[in-house]
Amino acid sequence: MRGWRNAVQETAASKPLFLTIYATVILGTVVSSFYVFSAIYSPTASPTRSISSSWLLAPPLSQNGVSLSSNISQPSQHRSNKLRPIWEAPSRTSKMPRLKSFRLTKELVAQRAKDNVIIVTFGNFAFMDFILTWVKHLTDLGVSNLLVGAMDTKLLNALYWKGIPVFDMGSHISTDDVGWGSPIFHKMGRQKVLLINAILPFGFELLMCDTDMVWLKNPLPYLARYPDADILTSSDQVVPTVVDDRLADWKQVGAAYNIGIFHWRPTPPAKKLAKEWIDMLLADDRIWDQNGFNELVRRQTGPAFDDESGIFYSYDGNLKLGILPESIFCSGHTYFVQALHQQFRLQPYALHTTFQYAGTEGKRHRLREAMVFFDPPEYYDAPGGFLSFRPSISKSLLLDGEHNLESHFSLINYQMRQIRSALALASVLNRTLVMPPLWCRLDRLWFPHPGALLGSMTRQPFLCPLDHVFEVRESWLDVQLCQEGTEDCHASSNTSRPGLLRFPKRSSEETLKKVFSSFKDVKVIQFSSMQDAFLGFTDKTREEKFRKRVKQYVGIWCCVENHIPGHIYYDMYWDEKPGWKPVPPKTPEDDHPPF
Repeated sequence: MRGWRNAVQETAASKPLFLTIYATVILGTVVSSFYVFSAIYSPTASPTRSISSSWLLAPPLSQNGVSLSSNISQPSQHRSNKLRPIWEAPSRTSKMPRLKSFRLTKELVAQRAKDNVIIVTFGNFAFMDFILTWVKHLTDLGVSNLLVGAMDTKLLNALYWKGIPVFDMGSHISTDDVGWGSPIFHKMGRQKVLLINAILPFGFELLMCDTDMVWLKNPLPYLARYPDADILTSSDQVVPTVVDDRLADWKQVGAAYNIGIFHWRPTPPAKKLAKEWIDMLLADDRIWDQNGFNELVRRQTGPAFDDESGIFYSYDGNLKLGILPESIFCSGHTYFVQALHQQFRLQPYALHTTFQYAGTEGKRHRLREAMVFFDPPEYYDAPGGFLSFRPSISKSLLLDGEHNLESHFSLINYQMRQIRSALALASVLNRTLVMPPLWCRLDRLWFPHPGALLGSMTRQPFLCPLDHVFEVRESWLDVQLCQEGTEDCHASSNTSRPGLLRFPKRSSEETLKKVFSSFKDVKVIQFSSMQDAFLGFTDKTREEKFRKRVKQYVGIWCCVENHIPGHIYYDMYWDEKPGWKPVPPKTPEDDHPPF
């Protein structure tokens, strides 16, 4: 520990950032020992910032526990029998250990490590569901050499009582979602670099992960294929550089190296980079941690370490770096938009929810769409049940003509009108709408583009990522729309056969309520089509509230080339505006949603 304490003291002398630094003084006696903490302030005359190190020391977690009564997998432990299996919660009759017992130490990491590798993520209470998802995927894969850093005591308590190996980072971060790019977001990023600097001196390999990613396949055998690499990192590369599972071709990777997934070995070059990285961030709080990492490692790129591995020299000419392949260590673009792993017939290792546009909620929705998010059973038991429908889209809307703004918006608007009707029907029936798959002809990015990124394998049309995806496993009622007056078509709860209801088109709100009240115990009502399913609201006040609400459900498409601003607003009620065209705002005054 002496080496880490010296490193912290050196950092404190060079404008440290954020939290209080504590130095540890060990006073031993024959019978017992204890820690005395005293605050250490920078001796410089300039304004200083402090760093918390209270999460750097800890004995192992409490050993008392009983099994959780849950359906979460509990992999066998391959190490000491003294360790409680992950997901096995402590006895509810036991007391919460003191906070200092959760400090990070070499001994704690050694107990959790396997083959000298430890896998770590961290976060605050707002990301607890992401953390549980992250842990569950690893344990389902039989991987248990993991630790979670808690940035607030609320998360620490919650994870401890769920049987998750957790340590205290002493960060005192807000328990709320901090938002990308906020000052607290940058503060959390610096905590990641502090954590790397803390663990590397312990001598363990460190697989550091963001919480908004999941493991789909055990990554440890893959990482072990490249023992000569000091660091293996993911990237934001969207144009494929390899078509198999080799490391990415570093000469072709022009996108940023993404620090959401990267593996560090405790080598002198890696330790040197980690130290310079944290010094850079603490000296200038305007630097984003990922940008700082890229600036440092790209000081030198090349030559290749050898002819086969894909590893190359970087940083100071001594650090050996490898870029994880973009098709199987997936970004939000290579997984959801391009589906590179499917096109190359490869099994992905990881999914990181980058390249998405709806904040933290959008990340949850993406993972739910991929059916990889860990939700409690009650999430799939919405009050009132669900409503679903099978979209009807013509071949001409999907494939005919060029893939351009006009054809893209024609396709989206056609689907949007059906979804609008379904939302109205779900509102009348007090049900939750299961969003259908949504087809797009153009990609969406933050900058002008021709519709699909050049060099990428984006297929047009493609299934767009959605905000809401539900999995339903219970009872189901199919509804087929029919022409009133034809055989077996009547507004009645009597079904023509079990599980099937033929129902007249353009039925009123009262008729819908009357008929479907008989099916309140049916979990899912699915319409074969949404075209002309609903005549309209009879209560105009309710209709106006509905219109105001759903208008805010849609966002923008971005971005038109050679035009500022280049984004175009989607409009839920586009069909009520004669001559509506997909054009960007002409003036700053026009740059607002169509509310």
